[in-house]
Amino acid sequence: MERTLVKIQNINVDTFTFDEALDYAKAGQVVTINPEMIDYASKNSEFKEILNNAELVIPDGVGVQLGLKILGHDVKRIAGIEFSRKIIEKFTNEAKSIALIGAKPHVIEKAVENLKQEIPNINIAYYHDGYFKDNEEILQELQKIQPSLILSALGSPKQEMFNYQGKKLLPDSLFIGVGGSFDVWAGEVERAPEIYQKLWLEWLYRTIKEPKRFKRIFPTLPLFVLKVLKEKITGV
Repeated sequence: MERTLVKIQNINVDTFTFDEALDYAKAGQVVTINPEMIDYASKNSEFKEILNNAELVIPDGVGVQLGLKILGHDVKRIAGIEFSRKIIEKFTNEAKSIALIGAKPHVIEKAVENLKQEIPNINIAYYHDGYFKDNEEILQELQKIQPSLILSALGSPKQEMFNYQGKKLLPDSLFIGVGGSFDVWAGEVERAPEIYQKLWLEWLYRTIKEPKRFKRIFPTLPLFVLKVLKEKITGV
């Protein structure tokens, strides 16, 4: 299956459907991109290079789907948390091992416990909380274990940088940055009800539940839309 890429603010985004992305993701780095990451990439050339060298970039944030639509690209959002969960099930069905990196110690432990209860035969070969300073130490441990799937919940841009380092050391493994997914899987954070998801308002629900997120979303999201409108008009 060949990739078809479109650009938004000079960042590559794949146009796969959910199922196509699942089939395509086998090894390398998956980025679940949102407007905040694109905004950071506009200020950090190293991060921009990491994004554009990822093996798969799926439009996680609803703002990215809206931005792509403004530019004339009908690319559907692929929620990172749903994609990651399906990838776990896929790799489990293929008898492949999994590693989880990130979150607070009690969160990662509870997430692992819940996943083991919910997904029969899951092989979690390694897990570690996100409170470490040396990527190399964790990556060396992963090298010894050689898990097929590595999910990192370290927050952006740290998780993307970790995954970029990791794929060089474990080229046959699949790395995915999953943000706050471990908190949801651990039961620490409630995911938005389905009606919010269908109306593209999951971000609003999370902001209501966690008001501190407001400063992260605004003014980033409206400014992002304005930049995309400028890109459509001027081509820059």
